[in-house]
Amino acid sequence: MAGRVAELKEMLHKDGFARQLAGLYNQWWIQRNGKEVEWRELRNYLFATDTTSTTNAKLPWKNKTTVPKLTQIRDNLHANYMDALFPNDNWMKWEGDSNEGSTVKKRKAIEAYLKTKLKESDFQSTISKLVYDYIDYGNVFAGVDYVVEKHIDSITKEEVSTFKGPKLFRISPFDIVFNPTAVSFKESPKFTRYLKTIGELKKDIQNKPELNYNPTIFDDVIKVRKSISLFRMEDINKADPYIVDGFGTLQEYYQSGTIELLEFEGDIYDETNDKLLENRLITIVDRTHILRNIENPAYTGTDNKVHVGWRERPDNLYAMGPLDNLVGMQYRVDHLENLKADALDLTIHPPIKITGDVEPFEWGPEATIHIPEDGNVEMLPPNPAAFQVNNEIMGLLALMEEMAGAPKEAMGIRTPGEKTAFEVQQLQNAAGRIFQNKIKKFEMEFLEPILNNMLESARRNLDVVEIAKVMDDDFGVVDFISITKEDITAKGKLRPIGARHYATRAQLIQNMLGIFNSPLGQIIGPHISAKKLAQMVEEYMGFEKFDFIQDNVAIFEQAESQKLAAEVQQQGQQEMQAPLEEGLIDASIEQAGLGEVDEPIEPL
Repeated sequence: MAGRVAELKEMLHKDGFARQLAGLYNQWWIQRNGKEVEWRELRNYLFATDTTSTTNAKLPWKNKTTVPKLTQIRDNLHANYMDALFPNDNWMKWEGDSNEGSTVKKRKAIEAYLKTKLKESDFQSTISKLVYDYIDYGNVFAGVDYVVEKHIDSITKEEVSTFKGPKLFRISPFDIVFNPTAVSFKESPKFTRYLKTIGELKKDIQNKPELNYNPTIFDDVIKVRKSISLFRMEDINKADPYIVDGFGTLQEYYQSGTIELLEFEGDIYDETNDKLLENRLITIVDRTHILRNIENPAYTGTDNKVHVGWRERPDNLYAMGPLDNLVGMQYRVDHLENLKADALDLTIHPPIKITGDVEPFEWGPEATIHIPEDGNVEMLPPNPAAFQVNNEIMGLLALMEEMAGAPKEAMGIRTPGEKTAFEVQQLQNAAGRIFQNKIKKFEMEFLEPILNNMLESARRNLDVVEIAKVMDDDFGVVDFISITKEDITAKGKLRPIGARHYATRAQLIQNMLGIFNSPLGQIIGPHISAKKLAQMVEEYMGFEKFDFIQDNVAIFEQAESQKLAAEVQQQGQQEMQAPLEEGLIDASIEQAGLGEVDEPIEPL
C-alpha cells in the first residue's frame, strides 16, 4: 500500500515548481479565509428569508422573523451609487494632454468608439454587479480583455462576429488571492482562479494559440487523471491532502470533469531551478502542472487587474464594506423582534398553572373549566418589559442607516414631523459627504483605470474600420462615423465625471434653492440672468436631450399663441359678419322694389 501511495505522490508532485506555486496560493488563501468567513455571514443575512440561516438560529425564540434592514440599505446604496456614476449619457469625457489630443475630432472619435463598445458589451450591467461587490464585500476586482465573440448562423452556417473589442470582466472576491500585506494591490503578485470543463480547456488550446498553452502538458494532465482513477480514495487522500475549493475530496474533484486553473501574475522565485522570474504569467493546472509560463503580455507593464476597497485598513489590502460593522446590529434587531413576537404569543396563549385535580379542558373563548374546591387555574403572563423594545429597535434601524452613509435624509427622503429643516440639512451634509467620498473613490480608483485600459486595449488590437454611433449636435439625431486605429490614438485620458457631476449638481441645486427661498434671493434677484440660470438647470439636471430650454422660447411661444388666438378671433368675427352683410344686401334689394328674383335675369 505504501508503494502505491508513493507512486501516486510522484505522479502528483512531479513538477516541483507547480507545487511551490500551489503552496503559495494556499498560503494566501488561508490569510484571506478570515474575510471569507465575514463575507459568508453577511451574505447569509442579506438573502435570508428567516433567521434559520443566520447566526440568530442559535437563539431560543420560537419566532424566526428577520427584519431585512441590511438588504434595504444595500439596495438603497446600490441604486444611488449607480445613479451617481451614470446620471446621464455624458458620464465620461476625453481630456487630451496636448492640442493634438484635444481636437474635437479626436475627442469625438474616442468617446464615440468607447461608448459604442460599452453599450454592445453590457458594460453598465457588469458595473452593476461590481457595485454590489463594493457594498457586499468592500472589495472590487476586475480586468479587461480584447475579445472576439462569434457564432455560427443557423441558416447560412457561416461564422458571424457578434462582438469585437475591449470588454470588462468581473472577478469574484472568492476567486482571487494576493499578498494582503503588500504595499499596494498593483505591486503584489496575485492568483486568479478559474474553473473549466476538460472540453472547454481543450477548445481554448486548439482555437486560441495566442494563449500560449502547452498542448503536451495538457495531454500529461489527462494521462494523470486517467491513472488516478485506478487508485482507491484512501490512497488519493493520503497522497495529497489538499482540497480544491468547492469540492469535498480530491477524488470528487478529479471525478467531476472540472479542471482548476490558477493563473499567477507577478514576480516569483523558482526554488526548484534557482531562478528569479520577473513579470510572469504562469498557469497551473490541477496544482500539479505548468500549462503556461510566459512574460506577461499585458500592455500596462504588469497585470491589468484593478482593485478598489470601500474602507481601507492599515497594513491589510482587504478592505471593509459599508455593511461589515452592521451585522452585529442586524443580529440585535432580529433578536429583539423575535423576543417581542414570542412575548406577544405568550400574552395571547399564556402558559397555565393548574393547582389541584382539575378536569381536562381546552383553553379558549367561552371555555368551561371544572375546578374542585381545593383547585385553581392561573394564567402566567410574560414580562411586560418585552414590549418596551420598539424604541430600541427603531433606534438601531436609524443608526444602521447612518453608519452605512445612507440615512433617508441623505437620499432625499424627508422624515415628516421628526426633524427641523436645519437638522435635515445637517444630516444631508454629513451623510452626503460620506456617500460622495465613497462613490468618487470608486470612480477614480476603479472606473477611470478600467476605461483607459479598455481604450489602450482597443488601440493595440483594432485592425479594421469600426462604425460608431454619435449624436449630431447640429441636428439632434443619431449619426454614424467610421473610426480607425489612428482616430483613437492620442495622448490623454478618459475621465468618468458622473460622481463628480452628481456631487457638484447636488450641492449647487441645494445652494440655489436655499438662496432663492431666503430674503437674500429677493435682494440679488434683479442681478440674476434668467438665461444663464436656465442653462445651469439644463446642464445639472440632465435636460439637454429634451431640448425644451431655448433662448427666450417662452416669449416666442407666447407671441405665437397670441398670433394664433388673434387669427381665430378674426376668423370668428368674419363668420359672424357674413350673415349680417347678407341681410343688409337683401334689405337693400327689397327697398329698391326688386323683390325676390326666382330666376337669373338674362343679359341684354
